[in-house]
Amino acid sequence: MAEMPTIVLVHGAFADGASWSPVALRLQGAGFEVRVPAISNRSLADDADYVSAFVSRIPGPVVLVGHSYGATVVGVAGRSENVAAVVFVSGYVLDEGESAAEIHARFPAAPAVEFFREVAYPELGDGTRRDVWVDEREFAFLAAAGLPDDEAGVLAVTQRPLDSAVLGEPAQAAAWRTTPSWGVIGLDDRVVNPEALRWAYRRAGARQILELDGPHLLMHTHPAEVAALIVRVAATLS
Repeated sequence: MAEMPTIVLVHGAFADGASWSPVALRLQGAGFEVRVPAISNRSLADDADYVSAFVSRIPGPVVLVGHSYGATVVGVAGRSENVAAVVFVSGYVLDEGESAAEIHARFPAAPAVEFFREVAYPELGDGTRRDVWVDEREFAFLAAAGLPDDEAGVLAVTQRPLDSAVLGEPAQAAAWRTTPSWGVIGLDDRVVNPEALRWAYRRAGARQILELDGPHLLMHTHPAEVAALIVRVAATLS
């Protein structure tokens, strides 16, 4: 490979950057530079702009990877000039002007939807906004099936909520129209319907869709397989 790309991993809803630790460890062991920016989970436009700016400061090519809501973010932020490939993991991929709610409405709701919890929080100025997270008591079954109980318990109480308004926010761009993409699906995902992901990845022209017998948090249950796909994607840039 003429120049090894930097791997940028973007977390999603109900998690933070540490959710990528098992995969980042393997990528670093394979000799890659890895970056894991923190996003706000408050605005798709703001998070995509933040990731775009973050990526643009990295010299050389970038493989941009997003999990869950992070997949939606990189589906917009991947328009940055030095992004050579985008990998979507367990998250909606939007077309320009489309929202996650629109894709969600096309398919039966995943089991976790029944266990989404919301609470209002004050917004600067007048009004309130609403945080969404997965009920901590159901988190292990819905998002982390297969992990040890103690590990799943920690992930449940360290969730990073998502602003509910993000679900209805339209994407400003669709990076997959100009940037090669790959997709990863957990067949036991109870947070996002795997059929919705399969449909979205096929529409995006994903060069490969890797399907794993795992839950929403594939980075924890199948880190070797997810890392191996990212390495293969990087190899295509030679």
